[in-house]
Amino acid sequence: MKLIDIIKNDRISLSFEVFPPKTETSFESVKEATEEIAKLRPSFMSVTYGAGGGTSKYTLDIAKNIKELYGVPTLAHLTCVSSTRETVRARIEDIKAAGIENVMALRGDIPAHLIDADRSNWDYKHAIDLIYELKTAYPELCIGGACYPEVHPESANQKDDIKHLKEKVDAGCDFLTTQMFFDNNLLYNFLYKIREAGITVPIVPGIMPITNANQVERSIKLSGSFMPQRFKSLVDKFGSDPDAMKQAGIAYATDQIIDLYANGVSHIHVYSMNKPDVARRIQQNLSDILGK
Repeated sequence: MKLIDIIKNDRISLSFEVFPPKTETSFESVKEATEEIAKLRPSFMSVTYGAGGGTSKYTLDIAKNIKELYGVPTLAHLTCVSSTRETVRARIEDIKAAGIENVMALRGDIPAHLIDADRSNWDYKHAIDLIYELKTAYPELCIGGACYPEVHPESANQKDDIKHLKEKVDAGCDFLTTQMFFDNNLLYNFLYKIREAGITVPIVPGIMPITNANQVERSIKLSGSFMPQRFKSLVDKFGSDPDAMKQAGIAYATDQIIDLYANGVSHIHVYSMNKPDVARRIQQNLSDILGK
């Protein structure tokens, strides 16, 4: 099933993101965790891509397993940084052979050893290049892209960021999923600005439940996300108690999701970090809202 058919539906839904194992030895434990999340019957599940494509095979293995065993629609991430056109097309053929119709097209993080490299001869310099090629060569695919309510780390300002986002959508994105954020007002402001700029594709907010204090610093470093005082107070109060912090973090994420639903956002994507208990507790908190 193409995700755009789910996302365009006004019915409230919840989806989860999982990541593949980093090594073959951890494959079974990760597979088991992703299956437990699939048993929750989310509207769909996305499977991320290893840095530099290092775990690309596992991405497809996990996505295919979820789809075949539980019938959950899957979204396979694909990054193009430093990849050749031949490599990308081979991966797409594998994705199609697995019966997966949805691809999250991303540039990906540039590996440290390539940051200062000459990129002039790269087949793909930006996600826009990948999206355009996929839409042209594989029009049957549903293509997702990423967006940043708080500005992409490499953009000079939000105006330039939205300009490039419009180019990404015009290249062929069917929908966009946001980077994590912890203040819903940032998203509402972002939605107003991109609609004003002529970006009309569906936006799926991405919510990250912070369930331990160590995640806070890591999340800020990775995404540059603004941490509202309300959230900082939560971490200050409960951060030293793992069980309390997990409960408080799940409650905070749940509150964000309920507010989004109440303000007309129908589809929420949760970065569940391969934690079935976190995914389950969030879904349980929303059971009557979701009708589950």
